Amino acid sequence: MKLKICMRNYIMNKVLVLIGAIIILFGLFYEKVSFLGRLPGDIYIHKNNFHFYFPITTMIIFSLVFIILQKFMQ
Repeated sequence: MKLKICMRNYIMNKVLVLIGAIIILFGLFYEKVSFLGRLPGDIYIHKNNFHFYFPITTMIIFSLVFIILQKFMQ
């Protein structure tokens, strides 16, 4: 029982470190990857006093990247 809890904590620690590393790398290279917020397929509506932005394509790409990372971690 104690070993299962330790293994879960170990895996969670690896995931948190990986997510932190990805966030740091994204922050370092933000200018080079700033196109991620304005991909074709992202919905952007701009009217007089109304702004609506729904980054559907960006969310799909991030989801695919995280799924691939998760498959490699198993």
